Amino acid sequence: MVLRVVLIGLWTLLCMPVQALLLLLPGRGKVGFARLYWRGVARVLGLRLRVVGALCTHRPCLFIANHCSWLDIVALGSVLPGCFVAKGEIGRWPFISWVARLGRTVFVSRNRTNVAREQGELAARLNAGDGIILFPEGTTSDGNRILPFASSFFVLADAAAKPCVQPVTLVYDRLDGLPVMRADRPEIAWYGDMDLAAHFNRIGRRRRLHASIVLDEPIPPGTFPNRKAFAAALEARIAHNAAALRQGYLP
Repeated sequence: MVLRVVLIGLWTLLCMPVQALLLLLPGRGKVGFARLYWRGVARVLGLRLRVVGALCTHRPCLFIANHCSWLDIVALGSVLPGCFVAKGEIGRWPFISWVARLGRTVFVSRNRTNVAREQGELAARLNAGDGIILFPEGTTSDGNRILPFASSFFVLADAAAKPCVQPVTLVYDRLDGLPVMRADRPEIAWYGDMDLAAHFNRIGRRRRLHASIVLDEPIPPGTFPNRKAFAAALEARIAHNAAALRQGYLP
């Protein structure tokens, strides 16, 4: 586990100045390099990914995904060309906040006084052609269920850029070469008041972890009459996919 921490630290220190330079340059190099960085972290952690489906080719795209662990950032960051949205307190975490900012993470406080400004920043990212990765559950689950989707997250679907929306389902399905069972999922998930360092230590001692990511067909703008209907439809779709993956089937 110590070796993995050292390797991730060295890989991160190597990548940080490259990404910092790419942020100053035009083009999408910063997007591709961020995915390369997370793939390196995934490799060190022993996290292997199976991706089913094709990425949305429309720009911008709003990626809607389920959420159960900090590992989701590594897994989805390796695959999706987009910026994460994270709670504001992460922006104050030592070192992790630097990595997040270099990855162009958008921090939100969910404070009513800041809602308009934060939504404006996210809309500006979409209008500039960036992808946005959202976790509409608003928090992490134990991995055995999908929590209710908050319709407020779907206000971005109405942004002036008219993004497509792609549902993304992520399930961890093998641990050290064996199928992940119901009792194993809380070990992989990071939720409630779990300590991040202790959870990283536990996962870091495992040899291999495998996850499946299902990319559904993108949904064009204006498909649903309102945000609540949109949220309910995506929640049902991702819950269906996750249930199939947990049982060992492709949806």
